[in-house]
Amino acid sequence: MTTTVTRQIVRIDEDLCTGCGLCVSPCAEGAIVMVDGKAKVIREELCDGAGFCLGVCPTGALTLETREAVPFDHQAAEPIIAEKRKTYIPQVCFKCGADEDHASLLPVRQRGRSEWVCTRCLPALIHG
Repeated sequence: MTTTVTRQIVRIDEDLCTGCGLCVSPCAEGAIVMVDGKAKVIREELCDGAGFCLGVCPTGALTLETREAVPFDHQAAEPIIAEKRKTYIPQVCFKCGADEDHASLLPVRQRGRSEWVCTRCLPALIHG
């Protein structure tokens, strides 16, 4: 019998998913893959519920839901994370160009686009 816990996990609305694949890269644990032209959470135990994938979806197809699911499996995620690090391209702030190796970046939606902004540039977006 598999033990479940109540936790946050990514939900993907197939009707809203256009199959762009932008959500795959931010998922460091490899829980999201493309299947038949749509994004899918293929292994719930790999979804940590952090939601880094949410901010890059141009259609809002990804949300976090709280429900019964298998617990997050750190051990299963580690080899996937290590493999992805080999080919990872750091994201950059759309305002100043700082990459995530030199600044903390946050996903932001603006004018219908999903982009990354560093914490230095964020106040200007908030306050104008």
